[in-house]
Amino acid sequence: MAEHPHVQLVRKGYEAFQRGDMDALRELMTADCTQHVPGSHRLSGDYKGQDAIVGLYGRLFEETGGSLRVELRNVLVDGRGHAVAVHRTTARRGTKSVEMDGCLVFRIVGDKATDIDECLDDIEKADEFWT
Repeated sequence: MAEHPHVQLVRKGYEAFQRGDMDALRELMTADCTQHVPGSHRLSGDYKGQDAIVGLYGRLFEETGGSLRVELRNVLVDGRGHAVAVHRTTARRGTKSVEMDGCLVFRIVGDKATDIDECLDDIEKADEFWT
């Protein structure tokens, strides 16, 4: 059985992110896509538009000296425009390191992401790492 198109879209996004291919990521989201980052650290908040989201990704790589790795574990879809990507994140930042599970919840219209919500297994751990 072929993968659902939303699973394919999410996989392409994770692959582009790991390569640092921001142009490919832009093609996978609408111009007004919004990403929501949980927590109470300096990167938390809502990022609206491709430029803001790509800027966030650049900061993630910059802050971690390129050590950020996100291993996609699974993608679940409902066939109605939602996809949940479960992943494992590892990164180093100065003397700090983090390893945690999380997911991105995508709202997909047509063949592009319109909204991306991040969920974490330990928000306090993320806050401490990014603070």
